[in-house]
Formats: sequence, C-alpha cells, structure tokens
Amino acid sequence: MDSAKSLSFTLWLVATGLFMQTLDTTIVNTALPAMAATLGESPLRMQSVVIAYALTMAVLIPASGWMADRFGTRKVYFSAIVLFTIGSILCAVSQNLDQLVASRVIQGAGGAMLMPVGRLAILRTFPQERLLPALSFVAIPAMIGPMIGPVLGGWLAETLSWHWVFLINIPVGAIGAYATHRYMPDKHDDQRQPFDGVGYGLLAFGMAAISLALDGMSGRGMGHAPAVLLLVFGIIAVVSYWLRAARHPAPLFSPTLFRIHTFTIGLLGNLFARLGSSGMPFLLPLLLQVSLGYSPTHSGMMMLPVAAAGMLSKRLATALITHYGYRRVLVVNTVLVGLTIASFALIDATHPVWAQALLMAFFGAVNSLQFTAMNTLTLKDLGQHGASSGNSILSMMQMLAMSLSVTVAGGILAAFSHLVDHDSASDTLAAFHGTFICIGLLTAASAWIFWQLSPDVERESKKDDSLDLG
Repeated sequence: MDSAKSLSFTLWLVATGLFMQTLDTTIVNTALPAMAATLGESPLRMQSVVIAYALTMAVLIPASGWMADRFGTRKVYFSAIVLFTIGSILCAVSQNLDQLVASRVIQGAGGAMLMPVGRLAILRTFPQERLLPALSFVAIPAMIGPMIGPVLGGWLAETLSWHWVFLINIPVGAIGAYATHRYMPDKHDDQRQPFDGVGYGLLAFGMAAISLALDGMSGRGMGHAPAVLLLVFGIIAVVSYWLRAARHPAPLFSPTLFRIHTFTIGLLGNLFARLGSSGMPFLLPLLLQVSLGYSPTHSGMMMLPVAAAGMLSKRLATALITHYGYRRVLVVNTVLVGLTIASFALIDATHPVWAQALLMAFFGAVNSLQFTAMNTLTLKDLGQHGASSGNSILSMMQMLAMSLSVTVAGGILAAFSHLVDHDSASDTLAAFHGTFICIGLLTAASAWIFWQLSPDVERESKKDDSLDLG
C-alpha cells in the first residue's frame, strides 16, 4: 500500500476508535432504567455501571503511552479494539449488575488505550505539515459520539433492548481490528523512558480506592467501616506516590509540572468543577424517565440541545477569553454552571417541553465553555517538553472526575431517596431536586479555585493563540 493510502487508513481507524470510545461514555446513560428493570435493580442505584467504565479508563490511561512505546502502536491499538469489543459482548450477556460492572471494567480497559494510543499513532505517522488537519479530523467523532449517544441509547433500549447498546460495537470492532492489523503502521519509540511501575501502582490503587470508597459510602455493596478504611488507604497511596515522585529520577508524572501556575490551577479546577457538572449526563436521563415519565427515546432526544449548544458555544470561547481573560471567564462561568445545575430543581411535570429544552441548551453552552477554558488554561504554558506528560495527567484527571462525579451524584441521590417513597414519582422528583441543588452549589464553590489565578494570565491570554484546545 502506498504512503497516502496508509495515512488515510490510519486516520479513519483512529477516528473510528475515538468514536466508539466517546459514544460509550454517553450511550449507556439513557438505557440505565431499562437495564435496571431487567436486572432487578433500582434505576437510582445504577451509577456503578458508569463509574466502572470511567474509573478503569482513569487508572489505565497513564500506562497506555508506555505500552505503545514498548510494544508498538499497531499491537496496542489492535489489542485495545479487541478488548473493547470483548467487553461489549460480555456487557450484552450480563445476567446481573455485578457481571455488568465487571464487563464494563474490561470495556473501559480497551477504551483507555483507544484515545491516547490513537493520537500517538497520528503524531508518529503524519508529517508535521499534515498534523493539524489530521488531529482536527479525528476530533470530529469525539464531538459527534456524545451528541448521538443518548439518542441512540434511548432508541435502542426502547425499540430493541438495552443489550443492543453494547452489541452495536461488535461489527465496528471486528472491522476495526482487522483493518488495524493489516493497515496501521507499527511505530515504536527507540529511546523510550523506563516505566515507573511502583509509582503507577500507587497512583492507580489510590484513585481506584478513593472512588470505590465514596461509592461504598452511598450504601451499595460495602459497609461504612470498610469504605472509610479503603478511603484512608487510597489517600495514603496517592500521597505516597507524590512523595516518591519528588525523589524518583524518572517518575510517572513529574512534580515539577505543578510549579506552573496555570497548570496547577487548571488541573485542580478541572477536578472540582467537574465533580458536579460531569454527573449531569447520568442524572438527567434518570430524571426524565423515572420522575417525569419520558420514554427512553424521548429522554435521549432531550439531551440533544445539551450537545448541540455545547458544540456551538465552543466558538465563543476564544473571543470571551481574549476579551475578558481566563480568570474572569472561569470565575463567572463556573458560578453560572453551578446555578444552572441548581435550577434543574425547578423542573417538574407541569413545565412545557420547550422550557426544559431551553434549560438543557443553556446548560450545554455554559458547560462546554467551561471545559474549553479549563482545558486550554491547563495546557497553555506547558511547552513542548511538558506537553505529553501534562496532557496525560489532564486526560486521567478528566476520567477520574467523571467517575467521582457520578459517585457523588449517585450518593447524594441515594441519600435523598432514602427519605422519600421510592414508588412515588413526585417523591423521587424531590430527591432529584435536592441532588441538583447540592451538586450545583458544589460546582459554584469551585469558582474559588479559579479566583486564585494570577492577574498576569489575563494579559497573557490576549496574545495566546492556543485557545481552540479542549
């Protein structure tokens, strides 16, 4: 095969892999009530299905780059597609919630390698002059996947069964695996760095333990005493990692990155601001189906304004940040995101659909602006030397925040639901209202982190030409 065709195949393979990975972060949400009915679970206690996928990705993302360097991009990407497809099959044949959660872990393990290894394959295959168009091309499915995911998940769950949410990955995965094995170039890093296995183990265990402990405290499958113990061990592991990294010659993530003011603020802001907002894709379909009586397809359609407004608002980010600076935009917009989340407590069955759709669209717009500004702030001052490591930390933190946000939202919802009659739609609606107010306040409070930004960042932003990241 000539060089042009090889590049074209690589581009489409990576785009397809990213589409599969991003689709599965949202397609499950609208099908959760249908899954709960089949598996004999409460739809308000299905957060583990989402947490397992996001947490597995957060844990494995730091190792994906080293694996590609060690074994080659083609082998790792092929393995990622195969693992993702096997996980999808196991999800579809799961007979209970525990089996489904375990299968989502396998699926997440494949998904964790699809995104970073796919981007790495492009970086190592495409010449410099074609790199930007290539990266822009593969960014398209990353935006389309979350847009059609809720609609497709709802339609499949209602028209066929929730099993097809996972079965649709099988033909795509089979074709992708064959094409990867045959056409993708196999790139290695001949001067790869040694892998900090001990540091990785500490960090991975710490992230998993903290997330699982918080989920356990919400009352599912774990007593409070073991959950507290697991939380303490998780915190010890994370602290131990950073203490070890400070004296290790080649740590997994260098602590020197945190000397960069914008990186530190951006990363902390990403974590705490997303603790509230990243739980909304989990909460909203449940609200619409469980409390408002929407069908899975209808609830999926109601999520379209969120995604559409989010895509459109990205174009405003550059202008707003250039004119007002990162500090003002992020402080004001973080509070606005929090208040918008809290305003979902006003929704009930008497509100017209157009008013609900308008609120969904406004949330999508301010939330997308928040993500774009936070991501750009985090990466803007890393330079060439720290860009790869910093981007890996950011990707890991985003998936960890998604896991923690669903954990927090599910825990708060469970706490409120204990106070009401589970069989009453109006009472479960009150539980949702309380949850929206709590996570809205949590999100708004994270504006304090962005308030710590140096005023100098505002002046730098006027000449910054990298605002289209994220």
